[in-house]
Amino acid sequence: MKLLFISLGCDKNLVDSEYMIGMLTKHGMELTDDETEADIIIINSCCFIGDAKEESINTILEMAEQKKTGCCKALIVTGCLAQRYREEIKAEIPEVDAILGTNSYDKIWEAVEETKEKHFYENVSSLSGLPHVDTARTVTTGGHYAYLKIAEGCNKNCTYCVIPSVRGRYRSVPMEELVESAKQLVAGGVRELILVAQETTLYGTDLYGRKCLHELLDKLNEIPGLFWIRIMYCYPEEIYDELIEAMIRNKKVCHYLDMPIQHCNDDILKRMGRRTTKEELIARINMLRERIPDITLRTTLICGFPGETEEMHEELMRFVNEMEFDRLGAFAYSPEEGTPAAEMPNQIPEEQKKDWQDEVMELQEEVIFDKNETMKDRILYAFIEGQVADEANTYVGRTYRDAPNVDGYIFVNTDEELLTGDIVKVKVTGAYEYDLIGEMIK
Repeated sequence: MKLLFISLGCDKNLVDSEYMIGMLTKHGMELTDDETEADIIIINSCCFIGDAKEESINTILEMAEQKKTGCCKALIVTGCLAQRYREEIKAEIPEVDAILGTNSYDKIWEAVEETKEKHFYENVSSLSGLPHVDTARTVTTGGHYAYLKIAEGCNKNCTYCVIPSVRGRYRSVPMEELVESAKQLVAGGVRELILVAQETTLYGTDLYGRKCLHELLDKLNEIPGLFWIRIMYCYPEEIYDELIEAMIRNKKVCHYLDMPIQHCNDDILKRMGRRTTKEELIARINMLRERIPDITLRTTLICGFPGETEEMHEELMRFVNEMEFDRLGAFAYSPEEGTPAAEMPNQIPEEQKKDWQDEVMELQEEVIFDKNETMKDRILYAFIEGQVADEANTYVGRTYRDAPNVDGYIFVNTDEELLTGDIVKVKVTGAYEYDLIGEMIK
């Protein structure tokens, strides 16, 4: 049987998808990227914000048409949208044959078996514990890097966020399981591990009674063949001294932190349910740069949160200009039903939110170009991601400053033939708005 698997949303969702694909191919299913020839279509959905929800719904509706016109015998929906809107999916999209919640992906083969018997299948497990999977993942990121999901769920309950309701409370993956999974990934060719969770900095608190991310870094750093370890999604208030020391002493750990702050205005931060003030954010950023001078800091911001004023937006613009983040993404606030923020007064018009988002990103483009200019003559390692089309001597790479799919690239000029996954030394020779230019050092 042929399987089309569509994974939407974040990299944490992608890890779930890779486990499901591993289970299905173990049972003999053949992957295809052509929906017209797929016997089974599975969509791992997202509903984090309005745009993601719309993409998931449109994808389900599009694939539902294959039940009428293609080979498709079963359409299965998993993930966050399935968890949150399972009743609506059942009522409004009758072509869907099975629904699995976020904590039920280990039952994917059971779902396929039931749909083959023409039985509707539904499994939305309680959001406690973790699925048990004894099958190796099928890495879909090209083989040279992979995401390692170290925890599930979140306890923060930010007023704009649906994650606790669709993913549950924070649950760490046992350290020995993570180390064994990492070893298997590296044995399969992975050279970069990207640690992800809704919040990586709290890793271990539920299992071991203390923050243990630094201990995990120590163990991962010992794995032969691993080149880089990258840390994503560190809440600023939870960054702790032992973690910083581990980043300094473990040479495989990239001097890179993704630190979502969402805003800088104290009133907005309080109404968002965030745990930091503007003063604390500035102190934390300055401390990180003092302790790790070559650190790359990435952050995300929300524009147009309920009650935001022009003055608050201007305060955020000054903050972005002064803090000079190396990487930054700004998003228009999306009101999600069932969250406290969606019921707050003074909701901002969509056009205003988009305008503010555009202004932040235009300013950040100037900031990052200036910062990239200072990188000239630096010598960096780069992971080769592929070749620039129609340019035989130019390759696309990523340095320690660049996480896949969210950051920039370095365009590497060389007369040597390189392969995806190669690691080369590059001297930076120039800069674009978001990207660098460099020459390979032989």
